[in-house]
Amino acid sequence: MTDERDDDRHKFSAGQGVDADYEEFTLDPEEIDADPNTVDPVDSRVLTDILDKRNVESDAIDVERLIDVGLSYMGINRFEEATETFERAAQFAEEDSLEAQEAWVNKGAAHAELEEYDQAIGAYEEALRIDDSSEHAATAETNLAYALWEFGRTEQALEHAERAVETDPRFAEAWYNRGFLLVERGLAEDAVTCFDNAIRLGYRNAGVLEEKARALEEAGEHEQAEEVADRADEIRREAEEQMIEEQTGQAPGPGGLGNRGGRGGQPDAGRQRGERGEPAEPPERELQGEGPEGF
Repeated sequence: MTDERDDDRHKFSAGQGVDADYEEFTLDPEEIDADPNTVDPVDSRVLTDILDKRNVESDAIDVERLIDVGLSYMGINRFEEATETFERAAQFAEEDSLEAQEAWVNKGAAHAELEEYDQAIGAYEEALRIDDSSEHAATAETNLAYALWEFGRTEQALEHAERAVETDPRFAEAWYNRGFLLVERGLAEDAVTCFDNAIRLGYRNAGVLEEKARALEEAGEHEQAEEVADRADEIRREAEEQMIEEQTGQAPGPGGLGNRGGRGGQPDAGRQRGERGEPAEPPERELQGEGPEGF
C-alpha cells in the first residue's frame, strides 16, 4: 500500500539552475573597502568576515593600508594589536615581496617592544630570508642584532651588526650598534671609529656620546673621554630644560636640572625614542634599534 504522504511531497524542479557567478546568489563577501580609521582590523568581530583567507581573496586586501594601521598601533603603544596586524599584512602580501618583508620587520619591532625577543628574532630572520640586500635589510639586521643581544646571544648579535653596516654603510644606528658590541668585546679603538661614523651620519645624542666616552676610557684616552662625557652631560641638561619649558611654558630656574640617567634607543621601526631615566642614576646602556619601517 502506498503511503499517502508520498503524494503530498513537494515536487522540486529538475531545471539547470542559475550560473555560478549569478550575483544575487553568490556567497562571496564584498570587496573590502573599509576605512582603517573606523574599522579595527584586529577586532575579533571583523577578522573572520574581512581578513580570513577562507572568505576573502588575497587581492582584495590592501596590504599597504594594513601596514599603516599596524604603524598607527605602534604610535599609540598598542603593540599586541600591532603584531597581529603586521602578521595579517605578511599573510596577505605577495609571497616573498618587499611588502611582506616590511611587514615582518615591523612585526619584529612590535614584539621587541613587548620584550618578546624570541618572537622578534624569528620575525627578523624571516624578513632576511626574503631578501638580505633590499631596502629593508639593514633595518632587519640592526633590529636582529638588538634582539639577539637582549636574548643573551651576544656573539651572533655582533655578526648581524656587522652585516647591517655592510648592507647600508650610511645607517647611523647600525654603526652605533656595532660600536656598542665591540666595546663589549674589548675592541675599544674600533668602537670609537664606529661611534664617530654614527655621529658623522647624524646620530647625535647623549647616549652615543656616553658610549664613545666609555670606549675612549677603555682605550686609554682619558682626557678625551672626559671631554666627550662632559658634552653628553650638557646635551642631557639642554634636552631636559627644553622639555620642562615645553611642559610648563617657563624656563627652568637658576642652576637648571641635575644630571639624569637615560636610555639609548630601542628596537622599533624607523622611530627613535626620547631619553628617559631617573635622577642621579648612571645611564642604562642599551643598543639602538630601528623602529617600524615607514613609521
